[in-house]
Amino acid sequence: MKNYDYHHLDHVKEQQTSKKTLWITLLLTLFFTIVEVAGGLISHSLALLSDSAHMISDVLALGLSMAAIYMATRKPNRKYTFGFLRFEIIASFLNGLALAVIALGIFVEGIQRMIHPVEVKLPTMLTIAVIGLIVNVVLTIVLSRSMKEEENLNVKSALWHFIGDLLSSVGIIVSAVLIYFTGYHFLDPLISMVIGGIIFTGGAKIIRESYLVLMESVPDQFDLDAIRSDIRALEGINDVHELHLWAVSTDHYSLTAHVFIRKDMQAFQVISAINQLLLEKYGIAHSTIQIEHPSIHDHGEYGKQFLLKHA
Repeated sequence: MKNYDYHHLDHVKEQQTSKKTLWITLLLTLFFTIVEVAGGLISHSLALLSDSAHMISDVLALGLSMAAIYMATRKPNRKYTFGFLRFEIIASFLNGLALAVIALGIFVEGIQRMIHPVEVKLPTMLTIAVIGLIVNVVLTIVLSRSMKEEENLNVKSALWHFIGDLLSSVGIIVSAVLIYFTGYHFLDPLISMVIGGIIFTGGAKIIRESYLVLMESVPDQFDLDAIRSDIRALEGINDVHELHLWAVSTDHYSLTAHVFIRKDMQAFQVISAINQLLLEKYGIAHSTIQIEHPSIHDHGEYGKQFLLKHA
């Protein structure tokens, strides 16, 4: 099969740190999920079972994230000219949706348990929660360190999962202690609903971030007006329009723009200056600049007004 070389950039994402981190996280999470499901069933604790449901979603999400990282290493071809980087964002979006659905399920079950309370076996509940706290502290630290080395929305979504898990473990421990001293078993479903709220918040955040990338919106860290102004300030450039900036995936940005230049300027020099500005000041390595003039390229009323001002 013919190898296609469409770009000066590979459009691949080799993230060894993220890959290693997710493997470690996946194995530890799978182990503790089994422990927590068993503990929740034995102790009749909805808080434990709701957290185990979240852990099951973590396992599925981490598996999807691993697939996304491996997909991102595949080279572009004649059909997928940007490679498979966007799969990372699709995986994150699905992870966020899964979190939101699980959270809603926890709310429904929590309300049912409030109406029909079930006695909880506190020793088992507390033991599993303490183990969970230790596991989640370790995983949160591992993922936080990975995020400092490599930016990856899937690792970020996993980090939000385990921050929620960490808070869940604390909530379950608090619930067990309060039930022990007060005898109020409704505290178990109440804590589970708080956990559901944490899960939903994390899921909503991931959905929003991935949605913005899928909609090709301007990434939050960039000011399009400032970029337009900087390009416009370069020598020989009279106008910047049709400016678009979007993220293909985290840390992979693309920009396109049309510019009017002075007649005495060399097009290649202008393009080189713009590319250098975008790379050095904004870290944008993939840009496509089109040199135009309204006397040649029809720009309607916009072009007419430009020609009048520069007559």
